[in-house]
Amino acid sequence: MAADTLALYALTSAILAITPGPTMLLALSNGIAGGMRRAAWGIAGASLGSTVVISVVALGLGSVLAASRWVFDALRVAGVLYLAWLGLRMWRSAAPDLRTAIAATPDGPAQGSKALLRSLAVALTNPKALLFFAAFLPQFVDVHAPQAAQYLVLGCVFIAIDTAVMLAYAGAGTQVVRWLSKRSLQWLNKGCGAGMWLLAGALALWRRPGV
Repeated sequence: MAADTLALYALTSAILAITPGPTMLLALSNGIAGGMRRAAWGIAGASLGSTVVISVVALGLGSVLAASRWVFDALRVAGVLYLAWLGLRMWRSAAPDLRTAIAATPDGPAQGSKALLRSLAVALTNPKALLFFAAFLPQFVDVHAPQAAQYLVLGCVFIAIDTAVMLAYAGAGTQVVRWLSKRSLQWLNKGCGAGMWLLAGALALWRRPGV
C-alpha cells in the first residue's frame, strides 16, 4: 500500500473518529462514572465491535447484508432501541461521589464486563457503521494486490486511531469529575443521555442510499 494512500486514510479516519458518536459518549460517561479502568473495558468492547464489522466487510459479507432491506431494518431498529435505552440509563444515573471518583476506587469485574458488553452491542447494532465501512474501506484498497493484508492494515490503523480518541474522551471524563460540582456532573450525565437520544433519532430517520 502506497504511503500517501495510507496517510490520507489515517487522516480521514482521525477526523471521523473525533466526531462524537455513541462509543465516544460511552467512553466519556464511563470515564466519569468509573474512571479509566471502566472506560478501558468499554473501549475494548467498542474496538472488538469495530474489528468484527471490518472483518465482515473484508470477507465481502457487508455488501450482502447491506443489500437485504429486512436485515438492515432489523439491525437499525435494534440499534435505535439500544441507544434509546442507554440514553435513559445515562439520563437517570446519579452523579458519582467526588471523593470516591477522585480516589479512583477500582470497579469490580461485573462493572467492567457490563461496560464492555454495552460498547460491543452499540458497535454491532449500528448498520450505518456496516455500510460506511463497506463504502469507505474499498476506496483505499488496491484491487491488483492481495487484499487481505490491505484490509488488515486498514483495520488496524482505524482501530488504533479510534482507540486513541476514545481514551482521550475517557481521560476528559476522569478530569471533569475533579473540576465540576456534583450538580454539574448530574447535568453532564443528562447531556450524554440526550446525545444518545439524538443519535437514536438520527439512526431511526436514516435510510440506506438509494432507498
